[in-house]
Amino acid sequence: MPRGRSTFTKRQKEQTRQQKQREKAERRTQRKQEKPADVQVDEMAELREHAAAQAALFNVGMEDSDENGADESER
Repeated sequence: MPRGRSTFTKRQKEQTRQQKQREKAERRTQRKQEKPADVQVDEMAELREHAAAQAALFNVGMEDSDENGADESER
């Protein structure tokens, strides 16, 4: 039983649509795989900056208390 031209065209369109869907899904999974590495680097840099800021605050507090402690013992 021969198929008409419209059936062939429909089948081609459907195959093209499915192929595009597969490619889109592939790109999506690639982005998901690449994203955690980028995010992790940014989070690590953020954590380092935060830790440095906390350390600086902590050291400032320690210097002040050391000076105060030395002043009180001298009195």
